Amino acid sequence: NTMENKSYTHAVITTNKGVIEVDLDPSKPLTTANFGKLAESSFYNGVRFHRVIKGFMIQAGDPLSKDVINKSTWGTGGPGYRFNDELVGNEQYTLGTLAMANAGPNTNGSQFFIVTAQPGVALPPSYTVFGRVTKGIETALAIENVATNSSDQPLEDIVIEKVEMK
Repeated sequence: NTMENKSYTHAVITTNKGVIEVDLDPSKPLTTANFGKLAESSFYNGVRFHRVIKGFMIQAGDPLSKDVINKSTWGTGGPGYRFNDELVGNEQYTLGTLAMANAGPNTNGSQFFIVTAQPGVALPPSYTVFGRVTKGIETALAIENVATNSSDQPLEDIVIEKVEMK
């Protein structure tokens, strides 16, 4: 296999609200390699946090959210492919958890969420947990606290400027 999956251990997500640093879980190689590949190709640059639910989580990663004209379809976009879940069956979604958003089993693409609920949230073990916030949880909480419309879309632009992989 000439396309070896690079293993990434850390990501720095720079937003217009501040920086969120995450450690990535080496036991989720598909998910971390996908996130890293998308980040290094600048896929996430300009993507908005399109879904923000206070007391729950903040979600981003939809390329359609780069353009306000697509606002009605935010949350439906992806990289043009899907990949399998990496679930263990007892996923814990505690404060600062980084997990993949999906549209059912094995439909991962580019969308992810960060849990902002304290101490966490009870979700079915359906979302691949692939990292944890190590620095900048206050940035995630600041994003969580912005005003939103009835579709949970922030009323101000919360934009990912870049994601750097380490």
